[in-house]
Amino acid sequence: MAVKKHVYFFGGGKAEGKGSMKETLGGKGAGLAEMTNIGLPVPAGFTITAEVCDYFYKNSRRYPKGFSDEVRKNLARLERLVGKRFGDPDDPLLVSVRSGAARSMPGMMETILNLGLNDRSVEGIAQRTSNRRFALDAYRRFITMYGTTAMGVHKDKFNSEFNDVKERKTRPRLGKRGGIILDTEVNEAELEELIQRLKGVYRDQTGKPFPQDPEEQLWGSIDAVIGSWMAEKAVTYRELEKINGLLGTAVNVVQMVFGNMGDNSGTGVCFTREPNTGENVFYGDLLMNAQGEDVVAGIRTPIHLSDLGKIMPDIYKQLCTVRTRLEKHYREMQDIEFTIEDGKLYILQCRTGKRSPAAAFRIAVDMVKEKLITRPDAILRITDKDIEGLFYPVIDPKIPRDEQKKNLFATGIAAVPGAACGAVVFNAKDAEEWANRGKAVILVRKETSPEDVGGMHAAKGILTATGGKTSHAAVVARGWGKCCVVGCEDLSIDYEAKTVTVGDTVLSEGSVVTLNGSTGEVFKAELALIKPELPEAYNAIMKWADAERVLKVRTNVDTPYDAENAVRLGAEGIGLCRTEHMFFDTDARRTAIQRMIVADDVQTRKAALDEILPFQRQDFTGIFRAMDGKPVTIRLIDPPLHEFVPHDEAEQKTLAQKLDLPFHLVKRKIDRLHEANPMLGHRGSRLCITYPEILDMQVRAVMEAACDCKKKGVKVAPEIMLPLIIDVKELLILEERTRKVAGAVMKEHGVKIGYMVGTMIEVPRAALLADEIAAVAEFFSFGTNVLTQMTLGMSRDDAGRFLPDYVDEKKSGILKNDPFQSLDQDGVGLLIKMAIDKGRRTKKTSRSASAASTAETRPRSSSATSTTSTTSHAPRSESP
Repeated sequence: MAVKKHVYFFGGGKAEGKGSMKETLGGKGAGLAEMTNIGLPVPAGFTITAEVCDYFYKNSRRYPKGFSDEVRKNLARLERLVGKRFGDPDDPLLVSVRSGAARSMPGMMETILNLGLNDRSVEGIAQRTSNRRFALDAYRRFITMYGTTAMGVHKDKFNSEFNDVKERKTRPRLGKRGGIILDTEVNEAELEELIQRLKGVYRDQTGKPFPQDPEEQLWGSIDAVIGSWMAEKAVTYRELEKINGLLGTAVNVVQMVFGNMGDNSGTGVCFTREPNTGENVFYGDLLMNAQGEDVVAGIRTPIHLSDLGKIMPDIYKQLCTVRTRLEKHYREMQDIEFTIEDGKLYILQCRTGKRSPAAAFRIAVDMVKEKLITRPDAILRITDKDIEGLFYPVIDPKIPRDEQKKNLFATGIAAVPGAACGAVVFNAKDAEEWANRGKAVILVRKETSPEDVGGMHAAKGILTATGGKTSHAAVVARGWGKCCVVGCEDLSIDYEAKTVTVGDTVLSEGSVVTLNGSTGEVFKAELALIKPELPEAYNAIMKWADAERVLKVRTNVDTPYDAENAVRLGAEGIGLCRTEHMFFDTDARRTAIQRMIVADDVQTRKAALDEILPFQRQDFTGIFRAMDGKPVTIRLIDPPLHEFVPHDEAEQKTLAQKLDLPFHLVKRKIDRLHEANPMLGHRGSRLCITYPEILDMQVRAVMEAACDCKKKGVKVAPEIMLPLIIDVKELLILEERTRKVAGAVMKEHGVKIGYMVGTMIEVPRAALLADEIAAVAEFFSFGTNVLTQMTLGMSRDDAGRFLPDYVDEKKSGILKNDPFQSLDQDGVGLLIKMAIDKGRRTKKTSRSASAASTAETRPRSSSATSTTSTTSHAPRSESP
């Protein structure tokens, strides 16, 4: 039997792997292999497969048999190729150890640079390069990275020592009174002192000296990278991004190239197109005399990539050639990491670049025009987040510029466009806690790190004092379409006092600020925000999508205004109109429904329903007019009645006065509505079985509105939906009553209306008996919220206490995603498919009908992108 291969080598213009092996080699490893194979200047190295990570966690944190021998063989091969020996005191081979999963997770897992340095080899490198400061700088970086990553020492312990040296030694030497002391301003003698102090921190925190054996360093680093796959920040990021099904992270061991060897060296991150606007220009950040971590961490504010054309024009020309080759090769906008070592260019990584929503549309359309991709390719590159992101707010242009200037607090680098307003908080934990209480917050940090990802996600916007457009804050925020301003160097942030100061102006925690992510401006006031206009590329993509798609798209709306907006955005019907939402619109409506609920007899209840009828008819008329012949699925009342009445005694007394009823009668009636489990209680069609007069009123309102519209030349296509059905007999009773009321209304008005009666499949029993139910129903819709709760036996309102443990890979990983955010395809999806198949077998005449779910897993906007559809079993052409 063939031995499983766990390590893939690349270098010397050839690679054992290739770009299609992302699942095995991770995105970074596959990219390194592919770039090597197409002849780009890539440092040599080898990739440990993600299968090793998978094996590690499935086998009590042990590695596969023979794995260590494979690593040693590939390390020896690397030594032969580059002509250097790992651990050589005079001219050592140094490597980086980097993570790399199949899906991009920027900054979430670990990287260690300069591995192989020790007290002897640092002097060898100093002598070989005739640059002792460079060698010492590389060593201090390695001690810090290895200590924090491999041994879990908090980075602040190392940073405090570095800052102390800068303040006690560097600042007086330079005579610098204000401003930041840059890393590059620390000299050899100060670095020598710093290294001893960093090793002291390592010893104090770990109980052992800093390792001098390069092989021990290597295995410690491999362990750390694989261990970082299950780090809290990485798990949180995967949950937020809904990344699942991956084997784990690969590990890339690559020959070091140095961007911190002096003024003819540098490092940068660039994008083949502008990631905020999508414009076809070369875009990026660069730091001279620096290593890659400096750019991503944002500890120094970089220069623009275009400046490289002035500093090193030949290197810039080479980089432009790489840009063109990679974009043509991958047919996608690329994010490229590069290093210049002593005047020579190296490409360290390429991956599909994260971009703003507006940029996603423009890039897709432009690449079609450039014949790099097809129209179907362009459509598939647009995600739901891209569409949603186009609707993010911007500062109201009607606000006078003078007013904006008056409130200007600071200006930084515009990293992610849009605008955000909220209360200032200074750490991720507070951001999450405040957001959970319903507060809009802006997370303010000196620079963000992967540990901040939860707070970054919770915040409306992100503001940092350092960093550029390719810093951690910018990259992560861009992926979420979240407003972000970075590199705001005037900010003086005091984490202990929880204040941020610019000049004489001090803002404390809770102060409200507004960010303009398109200009980099920060305002010390709450400015009005509005929704922006949609870019032309949006219309182009949507037009192409219309030409390709088979399914029709409906929306969820409850008001005529929402219906008009939905049609404007391209909705082809209403998949769910929730009639109960109409009852909350005005005080008069609420009082009418409450009078009906507390009624003790049929006549009083009917009288109250007569008050509600004109309101419902008015709303349906407005919706029918807006849709003008497009199908409208109207769900009859669904929630339990207790949701419409007050439960506070004072409010109940007010209600009693409004209704001119004794308080004790109102209280007794409301108390009787109490249910131990309302989700499974007296609601949906069960209300219409008990109180058929409710169905009579609602169907009458629908049909009277339809008749009135038709008389005035407005086309109508109502679809009356009965919710929470469990049995065909139940549906038959209500369907017959619906048709009786509808027939009477049409007779009264002398108008014929084409309408349908169907049901919402929400109960597993209904899905199992769908063939019987389809004999009566003319269409199905799937209520995935209730169906998920009943199928999994989980209450959406209570599952928050334990559901995270089911999704958390570190605890159990039982579920891939939160089933109330992403449909459980294995269980709930199977029931939906079964119901569709059974229904279509009964009604064979509509095999071409489409099927989709009425998803109510979270609040929906009234746009055509927030859709529902029904599955029609009737031969009516208007129904999707």
